[in-house]
Amino acid sequence: KENFWEMGESGPCGPNSEINYDTGPDNCERKNDSDHICEVNGDCSRYKEIWNLVFIQYNREIGGDLTPLPAHHVDTGMGFERMLSILQNVNSNYDTDIFQPLMNHIGELTVHPYKEGETAVAYRVIADHLRALSFAISDGALPSNEGRGYVLRRILRRAARYGRTLGMVEPFLYKLVPTLSEQMGSVYPELRLAREKVKTILRSEEEAFGRTLDHGLELFEEIVSQASTAKRSEIQGNEAFKLYDTFGFPLDLTRLMAEERGLSVDLTGFAVEMEQQRSRSGLGGQGMKNVSDRAMIRSDLKAIGPTKFLGYETHYIDQTKVLNCDNGAIALAETPFYGESGGQVGDTGWIETDSGDRVAVLDTTREGDVIIHHCDPDNTSDLALGMMVGAYVDKTRRKSIARNHTATHLLHAVLRETLGAHVEQRGSEVSPNRLRFDFAHFTAIDPETLDIIEHKVNKLILQDIDVECFITELEDARNRGAIAIFTEKYDDRVRVVRIGAVSMELCGGTHLDHTGEIGMFRLIRESGVAAGERRIEAITGISTYEAVKRDEMLITKIAKSLKCSPDDLVKKVGDMKIRVRELERHIRNLGLDTTRNWVEELVNDAVDVEGVSVTAARVECPDIDTLRTMADALRDRQNSAAVGILFAIFDDRPACIVVATKSAIADHGLHAGKLAREVAAVIGGGGGGKAHMAQGGGNDASRIDEALEQATIFVEKALRDK
Repeated sequence: KENFWEMGESGPCGPNSEINYDTGPDNCERKNDSDHICEVNGDCSRYKEIWNLVFIQYNREIGGDLTPLPAHHVDTGMGFERMLSILQNVNSNYDTDIFQPLMNHIGELTVHPYKEGETAVAYRVIADHLRALSFAISDGALPSNEGRGYVLRRILRRAARYGRTLGMVEPFLYKLVPTLSEQMGSVYPELRLAREKVKTILRSEEEAFGRTLDHGLELFEEIVSQASTAKRSEIQGNEAFKLYDTFGFPLDLTRLMAEERGLSVDLTGFAVEMEQQRSRSGLGGQGMKNVSDRAMIRSDLKAIGPTKFLGYETHYIDQTKVLNCDNGAIALAETPFYGESGGQVGDTGWIETDSGDRVAVLDTTREGDVIIHHCDPDNTSDLALGMMVGAYVDKTRRKSIARNHTATHLLHAVLRETLGAHVEQRGSEVSPNRLRFDFAHFTAIDPETLDIIEHKVNKLILQDIDVECFITELEDARNRGAIAIFTEKYDDRVRVVRIGAVSMELCGGTHLDHTGEIGMFRLIRESGVAAGERRIEAITGISTYEAVKRDEMLITKIAKSLKCSPDDLVKKVGDMKIRVRELERHIRNLGLDTTRNWVEELVNDAVDVEGVSVTAARVECPDIDTLRTMADALRDRQNSAAVGILFAIFDDRPACIVVATKSAIADHGLHAGKLAREVAAVIGGGGGGKAHMAQGGGNDASRIDEALEQATIFVEKALRDK
């Protein structure tokens, strides 16, 4: 069949030849319809397309005109699973021996067997999506909230949602990975090599999505209910966006769930909400860091041209021309100031006129190719367009930034060595006082591993390795193994920072000449940022020394207050913990002795209700555990059918414990949990528990006396209702 094929409205195209296979009239599901005629690309499944060839020879323009291409070729693609379905004489791709091991494993995990037209779609989606996820993760891609990572996250969440329709509430996709690895690992060995990594990532993602899915489903049910009440056949755009923004529901997942309820989704309204969020995000990010109003200078920047950055070679320039001076935003022809980018903060320093007047540079940013020096607008009156000035970076601050930036590269290398090659930079912040590094990893890092990471970084620092920066072609850098951030866009020529044989990354930041200049590296904190993303914060140089001195002073003060040497501090604290436990035990014993005295008084005041001894009182005690101990003692003191109800107040809130003896339960049908629920309702709360002991609480301590008065009434009612 010949037609013109292209990827979109415009682009490379040419005559298209489709190869279809006739599986025979028996495979037509409409064979009993006398009016039906089987056709290629018709409305039955008799003919299967197994191959497609496109003879690329034209470029289709927007208007539809065809322009011959200088080179012609054939774009060919065979449907491998479709070819197998024919060779193996089965009805679908999913019945071939490529898919069957996965389909059988899904059947073993789920309580719903495979049935055509019922559970078949769920089985097929899960199997197909698992293959896509496993191959992509094995190749280095990771689920995230941006770019290719978000595509993977959507695929995973769609598969997890279909799992719910099969009764799979707990994470299950990761359990299928060994089957896929065994099935296809001989042809794709990377599947076997990355099997454990794929399992860990899938399980972590499923767990994270599962925590939000239940809450999201509650909101979805509310939305469906509201639509039904309002007699709407559509989920509104703002409702779909709330599911996406709050619970991470991809739009296609919301559409799928809506279709299951006979509803559509307002896609236009959703797009409007998304665009408004992008606008809010853009404005918020821009306004947070401005020293001056950048928007006022943007219109003039195109006429300025790119700034020549000399900061890699020098910290100062004696003579450079002022090209822009507007609202405190200064642009110079050449500058040693580094404009904030790549996670590294902008330089500070000063601009100096020929007369010796200085204007402080408070921050430096980039607007495209132009570097902007942000100054206090009230202090820039001495500067004018065309004036020759000097530009001087705060050298000490720049050196501190360089320490943290070079340390970040060492940290990245050590993380990949220690945790695995899946570690991928997701963001960073390099300032004079600290560094922050965000990276792809799916579990928290234990303290022992963090110590190993910190030790390895410091070991590399002490080796005083040369730090080399050079410019090369992007392709050459990649061939050498330089690490690049996938989401970044690079020019054809790139700057590479190489630290011996340890690290090689594409980077435009400022660095040290040797790792030894870092001094010392100290890891401050490890935390989670998002699903599959961790964060490490650390310090270097003088900040590390100051932190060590603070710790030393703190240890000395603690040791002094405990009257021991710092070396004996651990033993001293251990001895104190033992002593505290002994004192707590002694206090509890004293409390029990006192409790026994109270019990005798309470039992003497008991009221008989139809053969059941009822004790109800308000007592003073330090905590709920003590109240529970007193109630136990009260119950144990009784030899016949008895009920005890004790009230106390903790942090201005009333609490109660209800107990019942074996005879009260077996012979009179009483239940402490039911009584606790009735009693707690009086004090504005609720309660419950087992037959022999239950607990309740409320909000209104002023009604304890009222509850005490009604205690016998609740027991009488329970005896009548038994």
